[in-house]
Amino acid sequence: METDYTRSLTVEEIEANAYDVYARLRRDSPVAYVPALNSWLVTKWDDVQRVTTSPDLFGAEDNNAPVVRHFGSPAIIHSDGPVHRELRNGIAPHYSPRKVAEYIDDLVRPLALECIKNFPASGEVDLVADYFEPISVQTLARSFGVTGVTTETLQSWFHGLAMGAINFARDPERTKICDETKEQIHQAFDPIFARLENAPDNSPLSNMLYHSMEDGQRRSREFVMPSILVTLLGGMQEPGHGGANTLVALLENPDQMAQVRSDSDAWLRKAVSEATRWVAPIGTQGRISLQDVDFNGVIIPAGQAVSAVIASANRDEEKFAHPDNYDINRSETSYATFGFGAHFCAGKWMSLAQMELSVGILLDTFPDIQLMSDKPYSFFGWEFRAPTKLWVQVRKS
Repeated sequence: METDYTRSLTVEEIEANAYDVYARLRRDSPVAYVPALNSWLVTKWDDVQRVTTSPDLFGAEDNNAPVVRHFGSPAIIHSDGPVHRELRNGIAPHYSPRKVAEYIDDLVRPLALECIKNFPASGEVDLVADYFEPISVQTLARSFGVTGVTTETLQSWFHGLAMGAINFARDPERTKICDETKEQIHQAFDPIFARLENAPDNSPLSNMLYHSMEDGQRRSREFVMPSILVTLLGGMQEPGHGGANTLVALLENPDQMAQVRSDSDAWLRKAVSEATRWVAPIGTQGRISLQDVDFNGVIIPAGQAVSAVIASANRDEEKFAHPDNYDINRSETSYATFGFGAHFCAGKWMSLAQMELSVGILLDTFPDIQLMSDKPYSFFGWEFRAPTKLWVQVRKS
């Protein structure tokens, strides 16, 4: 279904005002084609679940998806069947809940404390650029098996790769940025691959090359590289931006901030989880329709790109009471944030644990954190959404 409203939507409007757009779509056109995105948007909870858990109707293999066009194939989020299992099994074991619990504190805490040590004496700091993103990019890189890359370089990789992943409109400038970033990554990975091809280790990166292979055999760099790019982007983006979203929510709701500070063991995990519902760091799961599919009279024809908007499902009025409100006391606990079905996010547990630690360390270190009114934050993005900057004043006493 295409309407005057969906025809008028621009990428800029959706990136700036994603949740306003989603609310109108849920109300008037819950299954709608948006020309600016070259994709159908499915925005209600039940429909999002149907798209992401019906592999006979909607497949992940879409050669026109931005990730495939820019990162190559096979990419883990756009693969199905044995290829998807092969790629996922190379990554998932290192990010299981039990495994994450073994290493996450030793990994995140030193990074967080190092960032805090470098905060300016004035206490005025942009927590996106100088705290949450640095922790996120280095946590993913070190856990994955990428060492010797500076935080600034990793941040540039994340922002550059994102230009390709969100490029539904085929913007040539975004393509150029992504291509230049990929070239930098390939150059950085050449010696890493050479080392692992000579001496495998226990890292997820090594496991992607060797797991379930016959002795003396390994997968090619070309086979695993698209999924490495996906993992770098998602793993570096989601925890950092989820942490920033959590802090915004708590700062804008002082009563809930006080609740978390009064008993962090009881409430911090809930605060983080609710923040990922309120503003999902990653907004969609992409699919392609394998046949004509009927949604209450609206037909998505076969062969169409479909974005199951998990960020919108998390604010579906038929699923959540007062869905636009951040509320750590809400009774609903089932969120769409990490997706559904076979492509449920393998990094969920590391992402949540990292958010919890980074926010908790910040709150423990600074009993007073205030938003700076002269440097207001604003959220941006629909595929990846977070404050572009988060200027605060922090005081230890």
